[in-house]
Amino acid sequence: MSKSKATGKTGQGSPRPGKRRGIKRYGGQSVRAGEIIVRQVGTRFHAGPGTKLGRDFTIVALRAGRVHFRQQKGKKIVAVL
Repeated sequence: MSKSKATGKTGQGSPRPGKRRGIKRYGGQSVRAGEIIVRQVGTRFHAGPGTKLGRDFTIVALRAGRVHFRQQKGKKIVAVL
């Protein structure tokens, strides 16, 4: 015999919308100052020259240029050149 009753709809919770994270501008694409390049949780990508890391780990372009992805000492770096 079951120890608890069936919960029904209230126990399931409603589906939540996605957070729209990910890479917004890929390598070689041009960006203007202030455009978001990557939305992420934690530092999967690190900010390089021409970019800055926001409070929520968003990488933003500081100047106009082209996005460049590279690896340096095992870390993925995003730069605007």
